Amino acid sequence: MPLHLTEIERVKTISKEDFYTNYVKKQKPLVIERLTEDWPAYEKWRLNYIKHIAGEKTVPLYDDRPVNHEDGFNEAHAKMKMADYIDLLQSKPTNYRIFLYNLMKEVPSLKSDFKWPDIGLKLVKQLPMLFFGGENSKVFIHYDIDYSNILHFHFHGKKQCILFAPDQTPYLYKVPHALISREDIDFDNPDLEKWPALKKAKGLICNLEHGEMLYMPEGYWHYMKYMTPGFSMSLRAFPRKITNLGKAAYNIFIMRNFDNLMRKWKGQAWIDYKNEQAIVRTHKNLNISS
Repeated sequence: MPLHLTEIERVKTISKEDFYTNYVKKQKPLVIERLTEDWPAYEKWRLNYIKHIAGEKTVPLYDDRPVNHEDGFNEAHAKMKMADYIDLLQSKPTNYRIFLYNLMKEVPSLKSDFKWPDIGLKLVKQLPMLFFGGENSKVFIHYDIDYSNILHFHFHGKKQCILFAPDQTPYLYKVPHALISREDIDFDNPDLEKWPALKKAKGLICNLEHGEMLYMPEGYWHYMKYMTPGFSMSLRAFPRKITNLGKAAYNIFIMRNFDNLMRKWKGQAWIDYKNEQAIVRTHKNLNISS
């Protein structure tokens, strides 16, 4: 059975005042279709261009294997030359993704290909991170550790994005002491008999084409699927809500360190316990009999 999803609102262009008043202040997602049309990246940023200028760089790759206690925080599953990785993307579907990669530090010329948008958010002026994926590769549903407001730009091909507002968390089988849901839930086609809380969840969906930007407000859950090979870039702004700044600090300085400590101490038993508790706590809070 499908999830209850509504299309995210779209505009071709928008003023800074309109965007800030009606989307940032209201914490409402939006797709802006033509924000990048005056960027050099709009014409240049295709996979073959990245292969040409960064082909010799060795890049970290991640696949869709479940979290394991032996994995370090954001530890790569494999490494490959960028040229070989792009050849792989363009030859066949692959689960290998590049996640949170600072390619602009390796290839500074990329910095001149985009513009910091004057759109009402005070963006963090650090080098943006890039994300790459092959056809049908997926990013587990999660929310970001720092509760940033995110401008997510997609290039080369099509990417599907499913979002849930923070108030939908009770229905998403959140794993305790983590930023993810149960990794065995197929958010493309969930088994709602096995995961009955999802029947109550109300989410949002969009398909991003080349050059389009998705605004994701702070704390929003997001699940990403590459419909075709492609890559994305995210720009970030600190959370506006004081409570979310506090949650971000807790996640970064307490929760993450506590979780890493428990993994070292309890091993896989800690991961298994958290996954079990995701079901127990969700069903208990919603009075669902497991």
